[in-house]
Amino acid sequence: MEQMNGLVDAVLESAAEHGLWSPHDTIVVAVSGGSDSVALLHVLHEIATNRTPLKLICAHVNHGFRGESVEEAELVRQLAAELNIPFEMAEFDIPSLAKDSGLGPEGTAREKRYQFLIDTAHQYGAQAVALAHHADDQAETVLMRLLRGSGLSGLAGMRWKRTEKKVQLIRPFLRINKTALVGLCQENGYPYAEDASNLLTQYTRNAVRLEVLPFLERYNGRLGHSLLQLAEIAGAEDEYMEEAAARCFDELVSVNSGKYTFERVSFGAVPSALQRRLIKLILNYLSADSSITDFSKIESVRRRTLQEYPTTWSLDLGGGLTCIRQYDMMLFSSKPPKVQASYTYRISLPQTRLLLGEIGKVMTMTVLERESFLLRGEQSEVMLAWFDLDELVFPLTIRSRLPGDTIKIMGLNGSKKVKDIYIDDKIPSSERSIIPLVCDGLGNIVWIPGVRRSMHAAVGRHTAAVLLLSLEDGDGTEET
Repeated sequence: MEQMNGLVDAVLESAAEHGLWSPHDTIVVAVSGGSDSVALLHVLHEIATNRTPLKLICAHVNHGFRGESVEEAELVRQLAAELNIPFEMAEFDIPSLAKDSGLGPEGTAREKRYQFLIDTAHQYGAQAVALAHHADDQAETVLMRLLRGSGLSGLAGMRWKRTEKKVQLIRPFLRINKTALVGLCQENGYPYAEDASNLLTQYTRNAVRLEVLPFLERYNGRLGHSLLQLAEIAGAEDEYMEEAAARCFDELVSVNSGKYTFERVSFGAVPSALQRRLIKLILNYLSADSSITDFSKIESVRRRTLQEYPTTWSLDLGGGLTCIRQYDMMLFSSKPPKVQASYTYRISLPQTRLLLGEIGKVMTMTVLERESFLLRGEQSEVMLAWFDLDELVFPLTIRSRLPGDTIKIMGLNGSKKVKDIYIDDKIPSSERSIIPLVCDGLGNIVWIPGVRRSMHAAVGRHTAAVLLLSLEDGDGTEET
């Protein structure tokens, strides 16, 4: 009982510090059947019975991954019955659902699990869903995010609480190690399930826990503690910065008809850390797509905003979002820029640069001798394409898409419709009109920037000179 009291005291201290619940709240407890979630249900039951009046609901998800799933569901059902706690269960065939979701098995399982837990909370009028993530999980999360290059928000790891669809997701165990949770179950004879898949290192988190962390702990025996400390510090500072960014937004940004604007001079006077936060906040207001707010995109907008020239430009941020500079004003909008119905340009050497005014892009041509090309190497940027100069028929035509357009793709017999390529690549219809097509002098489409290159004039062993085509954002200057 001493161990239970120690865990209860620790959880109550964290709950008070982070405002995880109030007396008489209803809490849905996510219980998988593993030692962590079994311990969570017992600890919260002890708190609800003897410390703070709470109403608990036990919720279990059978993902249909493993043969043991039925036994685990029964284990959790019996546990809830012994504690006299209402029990709710959902069953999903995740392997089948994952084929159509595009999220993979783990992503699909997570989405369905959280959807069920939140739906259960709404059903019971619960204020929160309690999750059993513990200190070891937190350390792994911070290290994984560190490895993939996360910012301050990512290094804060999992939060003590966050709101999703008007329900708080809370994690009362974030300062408690797994050994303490396993010890609680074993000391008190609480049955729990062992998931053999936790030992499979093909899953990234398992590999980090079983291989990466033990290796790094050879150089710092308290690495787990250090990562937890980093999460605590980063979390507090991230919250402070979020509040500062919100104040900055109120002071600098004007909102009108779904458009967000601010003055460049005022923006330039703000520290760079807040500049990034401000841009991210605006993009978050405009779109729920988190991929739009990656660091490189935010940094590109920030740097271009600070540059004196050019004074007018438009930047497509993807997902239908646009950033426009109009002299000393910056404008962000979720409405894609208007594009002319059609356009056609021609370019031939010695002309090397062409401004495509309708879409705010610039096409450049650079001739490289074979030796220079070999030294440079064929890089992977999607807005570059290489051609055998002697095999390419001039003049080149850069035009908008026409019905029935086809392209002969490398490695594919015959031609493929451009429309089908856009559909296969899941390119939004709103973005297709601003992708130019490059055709050779015979009318063959030889390049769709950022999408495909044709089989025509491929660089090979006998190539003497290479023509490098690139497409970049326009800066408003004339072609040369």
